[in-house]
Amino acid sequence: MKKTRRRYTISELAQMFDTTSRTIRYYEEVGLLHPERFGSRRMYSERDRVRLKLILRGRRLGFSLDEIREMLDLYDTDPTEVHQLREVVRRGKEKIAEIEAQIRDLEAVRNELQDLVERLYQSLNEKMDRGEVS
Repeated sequence: MKKTRRRYTISELAQMFDTTSRTIRYYEEVGLLHPERFGSRRMYSERDRVRLKLILRGRRLGFSLDEIREMLDLYDTDPTEVHQLREVVRRGKEKIAEIEAQIRDLEAVRNELQDLVERLYQSLNEKMDRGEVS
């Protein structure tokens, strides 16, 4: 008995991953997905489904499409996945360090803004106490 390979339409993938057909077509245009074509109809393989899942996860985690492409290429060329896993761990650690730096920067901006608001609030209260503001 021959096993039938699962195929997905662009609409099925878009619904499955809560994304748009346009986004999926874009990933195809930039060479990240490679559906089979039957006339004007695209049919995506299980491999494409998994790649789309990884692409969307990578984007959500802040990786560029070039970074995602490099990691997917490693997956394609290393059947043991060891090199790919090491590279993803390395890049993940770098991304965590970037995010931690952004958090520190945002906390500094928040603290500065809180100080400014407090000083302005105090100034406003002083003006109101002196009757300068009605």
